[in-house]
Parts: sequence; C-alpha cells; structure tokens
Amino acid sequence: MFVVESKAGAIACMLLALIFLGTWPALMTLLERRGRLPQHTYLDYTLTNFLAAIIIALTFGEIGGSTPEKPNFIAQLSQDNWPSALFAMGGGVVLSLGNLSTQYAWALVGLSVTEVICACITVVIGSTLNYFLDDKMNRADVLFPGVSCFLIAVGLGSAVHSSNAADNKEKLQGAGYSTTLKDAITNEELKNLESGNKTPEKAKAGTAEFLLDIENRRAIKVFGKSSILGLLITFFAGICFSLFSPAFNLATNDQWHTLKEGVPHLVVYTAFFYFSMSCFAVALVLNITFLYRPMLGAPRSSFKAYLNDWNGRGWAFLAGFLCGFGNGLQFMGGQAAGYAAADAVQALPLVSTFWGILLFGEYWKSSRRTYVLLSGMLFMFIVAVGVLMASSGHRK
Repeated sequence: MFVVESKAGAIACMLLALIFLGTWPALMTLLERRGRLPQHTYLDYTLTNFLAAIIIALTFGEIGGSTPEKPNFIAQLSQDNWPSALFAMGGGVVLSLGNLSTQYAWALVGLSVTEVICACITVVIGSTLNYFLDDKMNRADVLFPGVSCFLIAVGLGSAVHSSNAADNKEKLQGAGYSTTLKDAITNEELKNLESGNKTPEKAKAGTAEFLLDIENRRAIKVFGKSSILGLLITFFAGICFSLFSPAFNLATNDQWHTLKEGVPHLVVYTAFFYFSMSCFAVALVLNITFLYRPMLGAPRSSFKAYLNDWNGRGWAFLAGFLCGFGNGLQFMGGQAAGYAAADAVQALPLVSTFWGILLFGEYWKSSRRTYVLLSGMLFMFIVAVGVLMASSGHRK
C-alpha cells in the first residue's frame, strides 16, 4: 500500500487536489449554461466519480505488501470494521448532498460566489473539528489565523455577489430591457433575442445582451428567481461540506474507539471506497428522482432521455474523474499532515473564479467596486491557503 509520509508529499497532494477540485465545478457549470439538464450531467459525473475511487483503491491501495497493522485495500474489505465504514459512508452522504445542492446554487448566484461561501463554511467548521479530532497535531497559532482569512473571504464573497448583481441590473436597465435579475424575461424579449433584433451575432461578455443570451440557452432559468434562495442553498451545501472531512477523519483514525480490539484502522483507500460508494448511491437515487420531478423549474426528463443524451457527456465524465481524484488526494494528504491542514484545498475558488471569468464572462464590464472586492477576496484566499499548508503537522 502506498502511504504519503512526508510533509512535502502531503503538500503536493493538496496542491493537485486544489486544481482538480477547483476545475470540475466549472465543467458542470459550462454544461448547464449550454442547456444540458443538470440531472443528466450529475448522473454522468457520479459514475466516473465512483470509478475514480475504485481505481485509486486498486492501484495505490494494493501497491506493496499487506501487514496486519496496515492491510491492503482488498484484504481489509473482509475485516470487522463496520463502525469506521459507517463513518466513511456518512461522510459520502453529506458530500453528495452538498455537491447536488451546489448544482442549483451555481445557476442562481454564480460559480465564484457559491464556491467562496461553501469553501469558507467548510474551513471554519470542518477545520476546527479536524483540529480537535487530530489531537491538535496542527499548529494552532498558524491554523486559526488561516481559518480567519477564510472567514474574511466569505464576507468579501457575499459583497462581491451583491455588487455584481447590482452591476448586472444596471446593465439590463441601461440597455432598455424591462427585465432585471429579479424579473422574468418577457416572451417578446426572448423572440427579439432569438431573432437577433436586439442581440449581436455574438454578444460581448459582460453586456446586457450577453446576460440575456445565457438565460435563453441555459437549462435552469434564473431570471425571476430570488438570489436569496440561491444563497440559502449555498449555505446548506457549505454545512454539508464542513462535515464530510471530519467524518472521514473518524473513519480512518477511530478517535472514538468504535472498533473492536485488534482490528486495524481503515486505511485511506478503503475508507475512500466506502465514502464514494455511499456518495454514488445517494446521487443515483436523488438524480433519477429529479429526472421525473425536477427542481427550480428545470425541464422534466426520463431515464431513457438521459441514456440518449450524449451532448457534453465527455465533459461530465471528466468532471467526475477530477472530483474523485481530487478528493482522494485531499484525504491522502490529510492522513499524513492532518485533515485540518488539508482543508487548504478549500481555496478552490481561486481556480473556480479563474474559470468563471475565462469561460463564463463573470465580472466582465463590472464596476470598480466589484473589481476591488473581487481582488480582496482572491488575495485573502491566497494568504489562507499558504497559512493552512504551513500549519501541517505529522501524524505519528
């Protein structure tokens, strides 16, 4: 079994996880804005997300010999370790609920703001829990200032959203549209948009026409829906995310002594397999349900329609692999250097915001106030990720 033991190796795992976990939401958002139903995308995503866990378990979890203290993945599947396995599966359930919620939050409040708020809640609650579960192995004088940076970033993220929403409203009104981000587009305006009477052949990012063009093509219509609903969904997702890492910590280190005497702790790869299996099961049940009873006004679908929908399926599969390998790397680094330090990967809004600006035209042609707030938010994330990684300890 391959084990990450050095601090440098743990930090390398965290950095790779940061890139992967910051990229997969951008791919999911891209497909939704191109009109693909989120239920279809998430079903594809969850298949490869689980496949990534199986690949990790059968490769890293089977490298080298198996010992009684640290058995390989397959050897451990037959052991009496169900209390720890249940903790791992509980972590997978809350992660699945969080990921599912963010699908709709991305549409309502944007990729960048959703990731910022979720990441900050995850760090503030999750890192604190992990610090105490790991018997304070991380340096408190470094860790908690890093957590404070995340907390400041969530305030800045909320301010960025408010400022950007006001900018978009002003753009729409200034262009002569009666619609705003809180009012539904009229049928006449949609006809004008489709016929090209008011929209150029390719609307420039950041313009009112660009905003309306996105609304016309996307799977989840957001005009006429309150951004407050999006923020509530975002906070719910953040709370779910804050619990999955502590649950995984309990699964691999058994701080509550739930295992029978002589039974070895779950290794990362076995715990990650159980974690991903429950995540897959919850996602499968809920998304098949949402095919027939969609949320937030998304179009109704069917399992047959899902199977026949190959538009963007490759991107959805890639998103699942990125998330699966990202989570696996986060846990590998956390087992070596402390799960509180591994929460540095929650600086993924650094990556998501980059993709949001590059792919989706977020914040283009915004006000100076929005740009100042956005710069401050990103700066706080850069500081936070450096500080949290610097708090890394070494598990005995």
